[in-house]
Amino acid sequence: MSSSETDMPGKKDKAQDEDREMHLSDHLEELRKRLIISFIAIALFTVVAYFYSAELFRLLMNPLLEVMPADSGLIFTSLTETFFTYLKISLMAGFFAASPVVIYQVWRFSAPGLYAHEKRYVLPFVFFASIFFIGGALFGYFVVFPFGFKFFMGFATDFITPMPTVKEYFSFSVRLLFAFGIVFELPVVTAFLAILGLVKAKTLAAKRKYAILGSFVVAAILTPPDVASQLMMAVPIIMLYEVSIVVAKVCGKKQTEPV
Repeated sequence: MSSSETDMPGKKDKAQDEDREMHLSDHLEELRKRLIISFIAIALFTVVAYFYSAELFRLLMNPLLEVMPADSGLIFTSLTETFFTYLKISLMAGFFAASPVVIYQVWRFSAPGLYAHEKRYVLPFVFFASIFFIGGALFGYFVVFPFGFKFFMGFATDFITPMPTVKEYFSFSVRLLFAFGIVFELPVVTAFLAILGLVKAKTLAAKRKYAILGSFVVAAILTPPDVASQLMMAVPIIMLYEVSIVVAKVCGKKQTEPV
């Protein structure tokens, strides 16, 4: 056997390693590009939102102020607390405003691994994912906040005066808003997985009891440690799971049709 033949396996392995490295570097470069675009979009919207940070925080406080005793409000216990809260609420508003861009970048990064007929769902996916994310946050703000804050303010008495701080209220409310926004993505994610053939309605229906248990576990993780907040998240999750079963059935039927 000649020396050239013995060197061929080594050269072949070296070529495969180089192709693998180039393939990985391409993915990393694509990821870097998508992250930069997402960060730029969030930064631009954050800068714009900062000019309206006081109004935005007032809007965020309204559900609490409406159920608090008259002539009362939030307090701050450090000199920089309100300033940093305004920065955080600007960042939050920037993220929500840029969410369609971020979701689109996530899709573009994963698109090369999809078939041509699957890529046509990019615009519906971005649209509905954005709508459901923002819709979940609005559900938390308009439905959960008034009920929850009224429940918590019910513990006030003649000798117990509610004096929530700016920092505590912001952390509490933003945590719930993002939690509801993420949870409301369940039907969209289910539809996407059903289109890919990875999820079936029968399987989801058979796992319903585990989903109900998981809903309370997720609610306990994402919400503050009180029964009221956990119920206000667990119940919508269960309802969204039922919607997801219907969505999976509809999208599964469409997937079986000829493309």
